[in-house]
Amino acid sequence: MKILFIAIITVGVSILALVILGIIIISIIRAAKTGGLSKNEKDIRAEETRMIQDIYNALPKMEERVEALETILIERGHQNR
Repeated sequence: MKILFIAIITVGVSILALVILGIIIISIIRAAKTGGLSKNEKDIRAEETRMIQDIYNALPKMEERVEALETILIERGHQNR
């Protein structure tokens, strides 16, 4: 009876260990495929990337506008003298 009890416990622990190992392996594979990010996190990062690219692409126009304003202010300063 004691041997049967030990055998049942051993089999139960073995099955539990296999299940846990399987969950760990599946989690690792899933993380490797998705880069460790959920779909929502990927969408958020993609939106942030688009916003940063838009800002970066708009910077030359902003620089031109600032230079134009500086020119206007300098010309007005010379006219007021």
